[in-house]
Amino acid sequence: MHQPTPPCPTGGATVFSTPVSPVGQRPAAPARYAALAPGDSRTRAPRSLPGSPAELPAAHDAMICVALPGLAISSAQGQLSGRGLEGFYRSGRRLLSRCQVRVAGREPLGVQALMTAADRVRFVGTLRASPGTGPDPDVLVERVRDADGTERITLRSTSPRPLRLPVEVALGTDLADLGQIARGGAGEERPASVRGSGLRWSRGATSASVTADPPPAEALASAGLLRWEFELSPGGTATVELRVRQDGAGPLRAVGRTATSPLAPAQATGDTPGVAELLRTGIDDLHALLLRDPASPSDLHLAAGAPWRCGLAPAEALVAARMALPLGTRLAVSTLRTLARTQHTGPGRQTGMVPGPRRDAGPHLPPGCTGTEATLLFPALLAEARRWGLPEREAEDLLPAAEGCLTWLRAAVGDGTYLCDHLPGRPVRCEIQAHAHRAALLGADLLDAYGRPGAAELRQWAQHLRTAFRDDFWVDDRGGGRPAAGRAPDGRLLTHLDASAVHLLDTGLLGGGRQAPGLLDEARTGQLARLLRGPTMDSGWGLRGLAAREAGYNPFGHRAGAVRVAETAVAVAGLAAAGHEEEAGGLLRGILAAAGAFGHRLPEMFAGEQRTDGGAPVPHPAACRPSATAASAAVLLLTALVGIRPDAPAGTVTLRPVRAAPLGEIGLTGLRVAGAPFSVRVSRLGLALVEEAADGLQLGV
Repeated sequence: MHQPTPPCPTGGATVFSTPVSPVGQRPAAPARYAALAPGDSRTRAPRSLPGSPAELPAAHDAMICVALPGLAISSAQGQLSGRGLEGFYRSGRRLLSRCQVRVAGREPLGVQALMTAADRVRFVGTLRASPGTGPDPDVLVERVRDADGTERITLRSTSPRPLRLPVEVALGTDLADLGQIARGGAGEERPASVRGSGLRWSRGATSASVTADPPPAEALASAGLLRWEFELSPGGTATVELRVRQDGAGPLRAVGRTATSPLAPAQATGDTPGVAELLRTGIDDLHALLLRDPASPSDLHLAAGAPWRCGLAPAEALVAARMALPLGTRLAVSTLRTLARTQHTGPGRQTGMVPGPRRDAGPHLPPGCTGTEATLLFPALLAEARRWGLPEREAEDLLPAAEGCLTWLRAAVGDGTYLCDHLPGRPVRCEIQAHAHRAALLGADLLDAYGRPGAAELRQWAQHLRTAFRDDFWVDDRGGGRPAAGRAPDGRLLTHLDASAVHLLDTGLLGGGRQAPGLLDEARTGQLARLLRGPTMDSGWGLRGLAAREAGYNPFGHRAGAVRVAETAVAVAGLAAAGHEEEAGGLLRGILAAAGAFGHRLPEMFAGEQRTDGGAPVPHPAACRPSATAASAAVLLLTALVGIRPDAPAGTVTLRPVRAAPLGEIGLTGLRVAGAPFSVRVSRLGLALVEEAADGLQLGV
C-alpha cells in the first residue's frame, strides 16, 4: 500500500470570510438580511430575527443583463422597485435602485419579459387608457433596458382616437455596493437634486445621475420624479430615453463590445431543437463576462459569473478558457498572461503557484484551495492551446510560467507519490490527483516541444502515480466498485461517490490527436461510466454533485447534490472520448433539456431533483446566471459530439465523432483550428465531414 506524502506547502490561498463583490467567491449568506414584504416601499431591508436563517437576495428568477463592468437586474415585471438586487450597477456599485414608470397614473400590466441578448432585455406592458373600450388594451409600453446604463421607454397607441397621456418615472438610489446589498446593509435612499434634464444623488465621494431625452416637463427632487405629457395620435408613438451614469466616470464601455472579440462567432445547426440557441447564448454570455486585466488592458479574461462573482476566479477562468478553445486561442493566452502576473516567484514553498481562494468541497471533505487547481490547469491549458493553434512565439513566452507551475508540482510531491492538501491532517483528494496527472503529461509534452529539461521526470512520476492510484484509490464492492473520493492521512478510503470523479475521465490532449492516458484502466473507466449514468448520480437533467444515497446529500447543496453544469459537460466529453457513447448521449440529452427550460442560458448549477414527466429543473436561488463555466460548457458539449482533436504544430486535425449521433445530425461552423475558420458536420450515421479548414491542414487518422 502506497502511503500519501506529508501535507504540501501552503498555496497562498485567499480566504474570503465575508461577502465579497465584485471579485472573488460567491458572497456568504448575509448575517442580517430578510426580504421586504410584498408591497413594502421601504428601501432598507429589515433585520432577520435572532437565530433565523439568513438569505441572499433572490437571483434565480431575475432578469440579469450583463456587459461588465455593467449590470442591470430586475424582476420580470420590468419595474425597478429598489428591493433585493434590482438596479443598474457599475463595477459593483448600484447607481440606480428604483425606476418605476406610471402612465396616466397607473403602472402598465407586464405581459412579456425577453432577454434579447446577454446585455439587453425587452419588457412589454399594456394598459387601457380610453374609457368604454372593453377588455382590450389600447396603449403598449415597451421598455428596452441595457447593461450599459440606458433604458428606452416607448409608448404606442392603438386607440382610434387621440390620447393625452401623462407619464411619470419615479427614481431613487442608495448608491450601495453589491456586498452591502448581499448583507442587507444597503441603507436608505439618498436625497436627490435636480441636475440638467434629470436627477443626481451623492454618497461620500460617489455620485450618480439620470438624464432624460427629451427633457421632462417637470423634475421634482423631493419626490424623485420626472414628468412628461404626451399627445399620441392613433397609431402614434412617444419615446423617452434614460441614461444612468456615475459622475466623473464617463460612459460605460463594456469590454465585450469595444474590444475585438477573442471568441469566434461559431454557429450550430442540427436535428435537435435548441442546439443553435445553446451555442449562440453561451458565446453571448462569454462576451458579456469579459474583463480587462488592469495591469495589461490588452489582456482579457472571464469573470466567474453574475451577479455574485463579477471578478477573476483563477481556476474557473482557466476552466472556461479551456472549454472555449474551439472558439480560438486568444482568450486562453490572455487568461494565461493575466494569471502569470499573479504567480508566486519569490523564495519559499509557494514558488511557482498561482494563488486562488478556498472553496467548499461538500459535506465529506474540508474546503480546498483553488490555487492548487489553477496551478495544475495552467500548463495543461497552454499545452492544449498550442495544439489548437496558439502561435509558437506566444506559447514560448508563457513557457517560463508553465515551468514554474510544473516545478511547484514536483516540489510539492517531493519523494512521495501523491499531491496532498497543503494543510496538515487533510485527505489526499482524487480530483487533485487527476489534475496533477494531466498537468504532468501535458506539461512534459510542452517541455519536449521546446527542448526544455524535466519531461522524462514528469512522465516517470505520472507512471508511478497511475500504478499507485489504481491500487490505492479503488473501493471494491458488490456493485463493481468505485473510485474513492480521497484518502485520509491514516490510509482510510473516503468512499462517497461525487461528481469530482468526472475529472478522472478528463485526461487531456497530446500530439497527433491522442488523448493522454488516464488514472483508471479501461475496465474501471467503464464502471465509472455506469455509475455516472446510474439513478443516484444522473438526475435526468445532469450529474448531481453528490450521489443521492450518500450521507449529507442535499439537492440544493452546491457541492452536495446540485447539478453543476461544467462537471456534466466534462463527463459528457470524457465519456465520449473513452468510447462510452450511450452514457455520454444520455447525459447530453438531459443537460440540453435543462438548457431549454432555462431559456438556453444555463446557470452554473441547479437543484439535483429527479426529472419527472412534465417537470422542469428547479433553479438554485444563489446560482450565477450567466456563468463563465456554464457558458463555455455549451461549447464543450457540442464540440464533444464531433471529437475535434487538433495538432496545429503538426498540421493535422483528427475527428472522433460520437457514432451513436445522440442529437441526430449536427453542424458546427465558424470554429477556429490552427488560426483559421473550421466547420464540420456529423451525419445521423455518426460520420464527420470537414466543410472548411485552414489551408494545408490535413485530416489525421
